[in-house]
Amino acid sequence: MTSADILKKVRYLEIRTKGLVNNLFGGEYLSAFKGRGMAFSEVRPYQYGDDIRMIDWNVTARTGSPYIKIFEEEREQTLMVCVDISGSGLFGSFTQRKLDLATELASVLSFSAIKNNDKVGLLLFSDVVEKFIPPRKGRLHVLRLIRELYTTKPVHKGTSISEALTFLSKILPRRSIITLISDMQDEGYEKDLKVLNRKHDLICLCVDDRLESELPDIGLIPVTDPETGERILIDTSDKKVRYGFGERRKNERIKLSEKLRKLQVDHVQLYTNDSYIEPLSRLLQQRHKRN
Repeated sequence: MTSADILKKVRYLEIRTKGLVNNLFGGEYLSAFKGRGMAFSEVRPYQYGDDIRMIDWNVTARTGSPYIKIFEEEREQTLMVCVDISGSGLFGSFTQRKLDLATELASVLSFSAIKNNDKVGLLLFSDVVEKFIPPRKGRLHVLRLIRELYTTKPVHKGTSISEALTFLSKILPRRSIITLISDMQDEGYEKDLKVLNRKHDLICLCVDDRLESELPDIGLIPVTDPETGERILIDTSDKKVRYGFGERRKNERIKLSEKLRKLQVDHVQLYTNDSYIEPLSRLLQQRHKRN
């Protein structure tokens, strides 16, 4: 892919996702993620119905009239977008790969963040941390993050969610919003996920492809694991094989959802070539109601 092709893709994604942010996700992002607390803003004359606990007695004594303190939410936050770029993300059954969906989700969230004057950082990982870009503000910074998502080629093909979570725990000095975008095809990360969720505001966007659970009846086909390189033959004309394949993946999704729910991690399942707008919007709205 040439530099011109990359620039064209970045520009197209900016136009597409900024439209969604302006019309939908910008406000929902703001309401879904709380600020860090309340900060003093100003004082004003007391009005009937104001909370007397907010009276500023020093100003009241000095002026002879009651004044109250006004506080505003400390809004500025840091969003860390953590994207799985391992080999399994290259799978896609139609026009979109799982990594393409992850890139668009990262773009939507990043533009939502800067619209609300938050900082955005990026972590790309496989079974190692492939790239880390510290949080900053601004449109040009977000465009750089999108470009990195398109151009970064992972050195490794495997997946280690624990490696990424451990890195974030060490690198983020204060509470941040962390969005983990991955197909979650890994094991043994529960403890690290629990620790990170306690220190930060974590959500998981689980990307998937329907062909990974719905084999078509097309006879004998070779299948290669993109992370290990293992190659096997599957007889898709066998109904038992198709059913067993689908049930296994279905059970894996159920177990993943139960695991994340038990760990109290907000999450949603999103599919390539399906609209993510409604399920992502629903997740953000649920967070707003709970908050």
